[in-house]
Amino acid sequence: MSASLAAETPTLRVVATEFVRPMRGASQPFLMRCDDGHLYVVKFRNNPQHVRVLANEWLAGRLARRIGLSVPDGALVSVGPELLAANNALRFQLGERSAPCAAGIHFGSRFPQASEYSLVVDFLPDRLLRGVRNLAEIFLGAFALDKWTCNCDGRQLVFHRGSNQEASTYAAFLIDHGFCFNDGEWNFPDSPVRSLYPRRLVYEGVRGLRSFEPYLPRIENLTPGDLENCVREIPPEWCGQETGSLMRLIERLYERRRRLRQLIIDAKNSSLRPFPNWE
Repeated sequence: MSASLAAETPTLRVVATEFVRPMRGASQPFLMRCDDGHLYVVKFRNNPQHVRVLANEWLAGRLARRIGLSVPDGALVSVGPELLAANNALRFQLGERSAPCAAGIHFGSRFPQASEYSLVVDFLPDRLLRGVRNLAEIFLGAFALDKWTCNCDGRQLVFHRGSNQEASTYAAFLIDHGFCFNDGEWNFPDSPVRSLYPRRLVYEGVRGLRSFEPYLPRIENLTPGDLENCVREIPPEWCGQETGSLMRLIERLYERRRRLRQLIIDAKNSSLRPFPNWE
């Protein structure tokens, strides 16, 4: 693996100890405190969206980290039946009925806490958005990642400011990768306008394909072994019933690397014209 790429992140394995509150989203995740003292946004295996969104979160998060993008730590979160029995709110709303969350191993994304950050928000006005410290990384690197993985949802982020940096600019994390690989379908229905962030000011610095470096060549230079390492610890029960489907997904991802430049060019030539300063 190239020295420019991030090293493999050790797998976090934690136990949920406290239910905090429900969170927004199609998979109806929950904010939970775990035995390492941190808060995690937990997506349950029997969520209303699809079981594979847990594998999507794990894989896309690992891929993002490998190419140098900022993402929260992911974890295997064990939720026991005792905690579920003690919290009636740990249920999914399914129209007029509800269903209990299942015990077992689920996906958790570490939640930024007040002890680490003074302010965490999911929206910034234009003036502050232009000043985000890692603007190019987040929006151009994430666009390359989202095109490669065919993220069929809008790009989700959270913006944060350090607890000792009250007057500083914000930085951002990429979050919510559940709709990568087309949700539970694990296919790639490409569209030129998919994966574009709706606020086009984040693309004003794009001058051509070189603007997507170093993330574009980092994706292209990934090896089959790099991709296999990213899925090595995904629990089989996160992948649905079809044996071998995860490895077929990895094979298709590897093949798609060489199409990524054309996918970006197709977006540039789309009716939305998202890159006004492309030379």
